[in-house]
Amino acid sequence: MFSGIVEEANKVVALKQEQSNLHITMSCSFTKELKIDQSVSHNGVCLTVVDITDDTYTVTAIKETLDKSNLGLLKVDDKVNVERSMRPDSLLDGHIVQGHVDQTATCANVEEADGSWYFTFEYEPTQEDHITVEKGSVSVNGVSLTVVNSKDKSFQVAIIPFTYDMTNFHQIKKGTVVNLEFDVIGKYIAKMMKNYMKK
Repeated sequence: MFSGIVEEANKVVALKQEQSNLHITMSCSFTKELKIDQSVSHNGVCLTVVDITDDTYTVTAIKETLDKSNLGLLKVDDKVNVERSMRPDSLLDGHIVQGHVDQTATCANVEEADGSWYFTFEYEPTQEDHITVEKGSVSVNGVSLTVVNSKDKSFQVAIIPFTYDMTNFHQIKKGTVVNLEFDVIGKYIAKMMKNYMKK
């Protein structure tokens, strides 16, 4: 479980394909604090640490993960948003993020707004509960954000300078593919309403 408050945007130092799996090696300031089998969010995808060296660690993404996320598009030196699992005694500063990416979206526009930025993302819903609501929560590349200008197949988010600089949002441009995780509470409500309407 994560909060969507990214700790660091770290560089990919190595990628290794093994059959349908992709091993991703990252440099990270808190590598020495990690343990084998620990869960870490990478662009919003919960992955398990499988190897640790002095200053790098490795996680493995399987085919299902690569098919539903942007991790298969990674290149060496790309920056990835990283967050360790939420502690039970910590404040929930963002929103509940499971690390289970629903699908990808494409950046349709980036608009500078006097010191901040508006990013527009477009997507083709792969399930009925893949929706956003005005002022609701959404996770984009693992970043907990508030939805503005919600539409059936698109939405915007406003990015402040701190988030722009500290995450990989400064690398996102028109055409960039990002990971989406829709609000889990919204997904449950959508399913309940669907079941109710069947009665």
